[in-house]
Amino acid sequence: MLRVAITERPQWRELAHQLGFHFHTIEGEPYWTEDAYYQFTLEQVEQDIEDPTEALHEMCMDAVERVCQSDALLHQLNIPERMWSVIRNSWRNGQPHLYGRMDFAYNGNGPAKLLELNYDTPTSIYEAGFFQWLWLEQVIEQRLLPARADQFNSIQERMIAALAHIGQRLERDASTPPALHFASIKAHEEDRATVAYLQDCALQAGLSAPFIHIEDIGYQPNTEHGCFVDLENRPIRALFKLYPWEEMSDDAFGELLPMMQTHWFEPPWKTILSNKGILPLLWQWNEGHPNLLPAYFDTSDGTSLSPGWVRKPFFSREGSNIELITTGGQYEAVDGPYTDNPRILQAYHPLPRFGERHALIGSWVVGDRACGMGIREDVGRITKDSSCFVPHAIV
Repeated sequence: MLRVAITERPQWRELAHQLGFHFHTIEGEPYWTEDAYYQFTLEQVEQDIEDPTEALHEMCMDAVERVCQSDALLHQLNIPERMWSVIRNSWRNGQPHLYGRMDFAYNGNGPAKLLELNYDTPTSIYEAGFFQWLWLEQVIEQRLLPARADQFNSIQERMIAALAHIGQRLERDASTPPALHFASIKAHEEDRATVAYLQDCALQAGLSAPFIHIEDIGYQPNTEHGCFVDLENRPIRALFKLYPWEEMSDDAFGELLPMMQTHWFEPPWKTILSNKGILPLLWQWNEGHPNLLPAYFDTSDGTSLSPGWVRKPFFSREGSNIELITTGGQYEAVDGPYTDNPRILQAYHPLPRFGERHALIGSWVVGDRACGMGIREDVGRITKDSSCFVPHAIV
């Protein structure tokens, strides 16, 4: 694993704007950066990233089954009791899911270590699935990389195939041609761009893919079970929402969720895997696994994981409210809104450092298959929403 300097493509910013990648720069600071790329061998990708991702994914599916069978575990994960039947029914009915991302610490040697799962509302899929692939094609055309260069990236084709499969299932379950609505919150450019990309994949898969903001979804009680509706009063039978389940269940319409016949993407059972409380359970059930780090429910001040630990809230995103102490005693923390969450403690494992930058690997799962990765880097040890995205290549 190397960080290699490379010449930027001419006018890539103009191209990004043309393609809807308007958040390549955030508040004047670069988010997408291509003055360097991360280089891997095929063996590193296949053996150290792809294979462990699929093994861990199967482990996660087993964990969902165990949690669904236990009131005590659902309670331990701080999941509201009114959601238990929704979660269990979605799992037992085999409601399909689209995608997820595992975050790894990996330096090119030894096993990659799972830091956390992003299995409900993972972002950066546009950057990983489309824009970095376009980068690879163009730098090869410009002879900045050899023609044999490749990338661990079949994200988009697998996403289209997964959506086509979902479309077939929806068609079997509906009396009218199905639509898969897509939703995100207002005034959030990155979320809207992510959803627009997934809408485009859905259209390529042959689905109808209307968009609605989360805040504009309505409720129509005058049906057998009631249903959510869009601004044209059309029933929303299937919905991809880039909106966390734990927030959705607390919203005004949250009490209606158990009564809905909606096909959700991601499905309610993803609530279990989007909860960082799953990490202590994975360790408890698979202690010593080479890709897992010791993790425990936080009932102390962290000294049980001395000489290095990381404290994380059950529900947090983009590094918010995470704090750590390295094995050398350095303290680092990120503020955020998740102050009233239960927390876990995880053994500290350093991210690889290249100059002043720490690199995190996000390994993507689509349709139960590992299919690509994206790399984020930051001067700090905690990856945040402002951390840069850097492309990669297999050479």
